[in-house]
Amino acid sequence: MTPRPGAPRVDSERPLTTAVVGGGIAGLAAATVLAERGVHVTLYEREPALGGRLAGWPVHLRDGTTVTMSRGFHAFFRQYYNLRELLRRTDPGLERLTGLADYPLRHSGGLQDSFRRVPRTPPWSALGFVALSPTFGIRDLARMNPVAALPLLDVRVPEVYECLDAVSARDFLESVRFPEAAYHLAFEVFSRSFFADPRELSAAEMVLMFHIYFLGSAEGLLFDVPNEPFPDALWEPLAGYLRGHGADVRTSTAVENIQPTADGCFDVATGDEERRHDTVVLAMDTAGLQSVVSRSPHLADAPWRDRVAKLRNAPPFLVSRLWLDRPVARDRPGFLGTSGYGTLDNVSVLERWEGEAHRWAARTGGSVVELHAYAQSKDAAREVEQKRLLAQLYAVYPETGAATVVDEQHEWRADCPLFPVGAYMDRPTVRTSDPGLMVAGDLVRTELPVALMERAATSGFMAANALLERWGVMGQTLWTVPDRGINAALRGLARWGRSRQTPAPRPSNQVP
Repeated sequence: MTPRPGAPRVDSERPLTTAVVGGGIAGLAAATVLAERGVHVTLYEREPALGGRLAGWPVHLRDGTTVTMSRGFHAFFRQYYNLRELLRRTDPGLERLTGLADYPLRHSGGLQDSFRRVPRTPPWSALGFVALSPTFGIRDLARMNPVAALPLLDVRVPEVYECLDAVSARDFLESVRFPEAAYHLAFEVFSRSFFADPRELSAAEMVLMFHIYFLGSAEGLLFDVPNEPFPDALWEPLAGYLRGHGADVRTSTAVENIQPTADGCFDVATGDEERRHDTVVLAMDTAGLQSVVSRSPHLADAPWRDRVAKLRNAPPFLVSRLWLDRPVARDRPGFLGTSGYGTLDNVSVLERWEGEAHRWAARTGGSVVELHAYAQSKDAAREVEQKRLLAQLYAVYPETGAATVVDEQHEWRADCPLFPVGAYMDRPTVRTSDPGLMVAGDLVRTELPVALMERAATSGFMAANALLERWGVMGQTLWTVPDRGINAALRGLARWGRSRQTPAPRPSNQVP
């Protein structure tokens, strides 16, 4: 999607200024494009480090080693075109990313699925996976409701939200009569990627993920990971790039409030000072956005502020990183999705790809293992859940039961956006009622087939483009998977299926 024609850079008598509030992926994407085009950017980040939910920070282990802790493993899928374009600013060949050979999924009952041998060209990608998966038996396929499943063949944005936002991910799979043995595939790969209980998640989000990874692209479910901790591999180089383009990168600086001025600018107040900017991009998580908006009563209009106030976070999740005194078995994959092992959702063996972990493991003869548990109860007893997660690791990789935990770090967080049933129209869009105020992040409604980190990067570019358009400057070209099914015959089948189904009821809060 090419931006509107315009000048290559800002050309004005007075420098144009933008405050980008939030130094995660969305904020970094917006700041990068604006700074490249000659806008004077001030990037405000409340935490000491950039990266948002992919930030990293130093911790000191009991053995005297200083290592980098983070909120855990993230998969950089190859359909993340705009995120990758952002990273190419400092790594043109993406040499700081390394591919993992597979995305294996193991169920406690003994079944294991793999995406390594699955064809990547639609529709053979979906058909090949079904044929190769041990969780799809002939009887299971015969029991499925093919008419109910036909929307998967022609996912369109934003129409998919009109059809399925009123339905939960769980209810949609039940309507399709998805094989119960294969539920972990849909939930672990798609639903729980949003850190949410499938009974709360909008089916539209899950179906969109199916489109992105199976029938809307040829990259499949294989992915890359950074070969060093996030700060070294990603954000410190990008911070240097921004400073080289004149940006003022201000970490450990929380924005308190933002007040529009009579001349169309914005006064941005931190704990130490107040600065005036021509425009603002809000690129924060849900709680941060709600906090700033609640203290900025004149920002945009009342309906927009009401929509921001309605946003919700997904349930808490736990990341446990363990430094063990002996190695995990050599044949274990770098990443393993799990189901049926209690609260454990996946296991990563970090030294398989991350340089810092590899160097520690090589020096000590040990291993660095990371465990994730999503959708925890908000009342969960943390120490109990941490011990329970360790016991579940022993069930998945029995050899770890004999290891001594040299050190451990646990991160409990509850700041990922929730996309609940019927709430699509309540999500803010990139543009607001104020032409100088934009919103970016994975919580926004973009009306493009993007999700997770890619939605953050894409919305950041979109926010920058919208501001540059005001000034007659050309923005960033965007790429997405197609916004509809890419096979004409399958699209025809989906149209036939839609004609045979009663439309799903609209949520009561959805605007016609």
